[in-house]
Amino acid sequence: MSTTSSPIPFTGYPFPKSEYQKRQENVLKAMERAKLDALLVTAHHHLRYLTGYNGQGGYFRPFPLILAPGRAPTYVVREYDELAVRAESCIENIIPYTHQVDFAKVCGDLLRQYGLQAGTIGLQLGCWNLAPADVSALQAQLPEMKVADATRLVPSLMAVKSELELQVMRDAMAMTDVAVRTFQTSLRDGISEVEIARIIAEEVSRAGGELWTSSTNILFGERTKLPHGLPTRHSIKNNEPAFMEIGGAKYGYASGIVRCAVLGRHPETEALHALSVEALEAALTAIKSGVTAESVDAAARNVVERSKRSRAFRHRTGYQTGIHWGGRGNLSLEPGAKDILEAGMTLHMPVILFGESGRLIGCSEQVLVTDRGAEILGNTQHTLFCK
Repeated sequence: MSTTSSPIPFTGYPFPKSEYQKRQENVLKAMERAKLDALLVTAHHHLRYLTGYNGQGGYFRPFPLILAPGRAPTYVVREYDELAVRAESCIENIIPYTHQVDFAKVCGDLLRQYGLQAGTIGLQLGCWNLAPADVSALQAQLPEMKVADATRLVPSLMAVKSELELQVMRDAMAMTDVAVRTFQTSLRDGISEVEIARIIAEEVSRAGGELWTSSTNILFGERTKLPHGLPTRHSIKNNEPAFMEIGGAKYGYASGIVRCAVLGRHPETEALHALSVEALEAALTAIKSGVTAESVDAAARNVVERSKRSRAFRHRTGYQTGIHWGGRGNLSLEPGAKDILEAGMTLHMPVILFGESGRLIGCSEQVLVTDRGAEILGNTQHTLFCK
């Protein structure tokens, strides 16, 4: 009995192919400025940005996109995931490898074919999904290869959003607003973190959207002392604080926000939150095209330091957002950061402070950098919600 196989349905990538081609061309121009002969892109969110493929198959092995001047972009992927990559990416030239030990040989053979065995090859040394063993294996294949750290090359281009990307970020932010309003209206004595999370997810789904679920942090009462805490069955009581960090999502882009609330009264939370609002608003005022990342951070940090609570602020003031919420190698607003802000960048600005009891309280905004200043993308107030 013979069987015939049907063609795999084309799942598709969210933007026109021309959008991805433009992104790849921008990377090639940046490579020329950096004097790179080739670039291996291995970070998942960078791969999604350049190809449309969500990278699910590469969670434990490198899936490099190899870019070289005058050559078609080539995706080196695990054979197991080849059809998924073909169905969900805009890349036509795909080379599979079967086992982990094959990865370096396949990449090395391709670079030799390009005549780049002694070239300068950019690797994302400071990002996830590229282990030291992967680098060593590639160097063993190409002993004359010169490795250059290209960690910041792709994210520096990703930071400035196209109009298509900005619309997606706005759509995701609309779902974030739904989540915040639902959080506030659903808060009551005795409700648990997981119950609130479920109600939020249902409302966002009803509105036709989705959440970036891996970054949904909901904490009540004493659990507000835990950074990045996932929802549990713990319930809130009267005169206790609530902390939420949540983000709507679309096409892999996330627009996150931090909001806090109090049932009844909680003096420590109220005082700490007021300070976070003051620091956040100072940072927002400092944002505009042409300023440095460190100057925006300093604007917020100076407010906290003047309050004699300098140890309350233990992290950065903001970071570049877009695909996958964020990632290593992206622009970060922190002391010493010399990056220049440009119009079209989107940033998450979380000013989360540690109280004397160890609680984490704060607020944030998702903003678009413009020549005139910071445009806030959300429509919910960053003041403390009291109920």
